[in-house]
Amino acid sequence: MIRKLLTSTGVATALGLAALPTLGQQQQDLARFQRSLEQIQRDTILTINPNVPANQRVYFDYGAYITAGYLSLDDNVNDNHVLRQYQFLPYMRLNLDNVHEVFIRGIIGYRDFNEGDSFDGLGDEPIDGDLDVGYYKFDLARYMSAYKGHKPDYTLTIKGGRDLVYWANGLVLSDRLDGIMIDGSAGNFGLSFVAGVTPTRTVDFDATRPEFDHDTRRGFYGLMLNTNIAGHQPYVYAMLQRDYNDADESTSGNITTKFDYNSYYLGIGSSGPLSDRLLYSTEFAYEGGNSLSNSFTIGGPFISPVQQQRDEIQAFAGDARLDYLFGDHHNTRASGELIFASGDDDRLNTSDTFGGNKPGTKDRAFNAFGLLNTGLSFAPQVSNLLALRLGITTMPLPDLGPFRRMQVGGDFFIFDKLEADAPINEPSASGRYLGCEPDLYLNWQLTSDLTLAVRYGVFIPNGDVLPSDDARQFIFVGLTYAF
Repeated sequence: MIRKLLTSTGVATALGLAALPTLGQQQQDLARFQRSLEQIQRDTILTINPNVPANQRVYFDYGAYITAGYLSLDDNVNDNHVLRQYQFLPYMRLNLDNVHEVFIRGIIGYRDFNEGDSFDGLGDEPIDGDLDVGYYKFDLARYMSAYKGHKPDYTLTIKGGRDLVYWANGLVLSDRLDGIMIDGSAGNFGLSFVAGVTPTRTVDFDATRPEFDHDTRRGFYGLMLNTNIAGHQPYVYAMLQRDYNDADESTSGNITTKFDYNSYYLGIGSSGPLSDRLLYSTEFAYEGGNSLSNSFTIGGPFISPVQQQRDEIQAFAGDARLDYLFGDHHNTRASGELIFASGDDDRLNTSDTFGGNKPGTKDRAFNAFGLLNTGLSFAPQVSNLLALRLGITTMPLPDLGPFRRMQVGGDFFIFDKLEADAPINEPSASGRYLGCEPDLYLNWQLTSDLTLAVRYGVFIPNGDVLPSDDARQFIFVGLTYAF
């Protein structure tokens, strides 16, 4: 815990922090672990979205996924963790006239850790049965065309239930919500609206909040306006986030911490072609709102509780991507991405309330609810971060029998702090360069029903800023059977 809270402020001495009540480094590791698994699951599980034949009024489909995965990773103190994970995801889809659609997908499974390797200390654990996705969608324009004989010059779809909401580039919001999603367009203008609450088992961004990994309730209310200008799609949006968590107080020693983080985001961006082979996508967001400050102060070798204050949030972040399509027989694609997010130099941790913003100051650390690709092994939160990613993917043997659906690729990351004297979500000293990470991956559809996914990443830290320069490895092998 001393290493966890030893940040670039220079105020927190090892002697003083030795007496500090601990909440456990395992929580930070668990949050990173969950982000990496979620990213892999989205990348590798086959998307169940069959095309509905136009000549069929009723389309009904059902089936399931069975996934088995092996994971080995090193945490930020170079302890190795090994996990075997098994999941069963049954689904059902009903579509009537391309107007009404019902989709349901459940999830249940089991996590089998090597002895002593679980992040929360509880050992092996079931993945309790839950609704992964479930919604009803209504298409008004197709309704008018199918039942009224009138083809409108607008589109409007209304979806209610639980589904993944991927907002813009995924910088501010990329999570499952229970609520309503509306998308419409008329002429060159489009409008998207979302109002929903995270499912209870969502993993929160604040790893010091009680029950952050299995009892999270945050509300999101967003509106996005976009248009089409010569093939480019610029947009603006506003997103409001409200903290509805019941588990909002913890006590460690003589320090009691309350949790309440309410934010809003104003965003702007655009996507489209720069040429017939070069595509771009950008998103920039300003974060405002208010948060509760840190609950303790450090003076020399002593720590003491302090009255928390409600501080104003003033933060920002951005994401910019380029994709170049080679147009060859191998579907080769090169990509580049730049991610940046502001930090706060009077925090001890960039995303937590315990060890968070200094009372009575502006909170300049960006914190949101997206899921960007920040590597497999390091996988930092997008807060006080400057990350560059260069990647390439190809299908090396598109004409060779069982290898024709094999895709290989790699990413190379360079990680820096945006604010040299501000913390990240693990112990760090003053300085910008955090390290680099090469990632390799393979997606191979062995048969029409069986898919193999392999991931390997190794983070090479800068020991002058992070506590150790020992490399951290991440290995994942998974099989998915769909039927």
